[in-house]
Amino acid sequence: MDWNQVEGNWKQLKGKVKEQWGELTDDDLDVIAGKRDQLEGKIQERYGIAKDQVRSEVDAWCERQQRH
Repeated sequence: MDWNQVEGNWKQLKGKVKEQWGELTDDDLDVIAGKRDQLEGKIQERYGIAKDQVRSEVDAWCERQQRH
């Protein structure tokens, strides 16, 4: 799944994002509104993970969504 598809289906995918990154709040997800840079920033903030690792995790998450 490419990010344009994620952004277009954000409301449906918010639950899956929350399953993966449970420390993100509903308010966080509303603010992120499907924007990848916002998602990566919030994950970094909540989990203290380096930017490169966050990018890899988000890429892997996107690939898994395509299989479902």
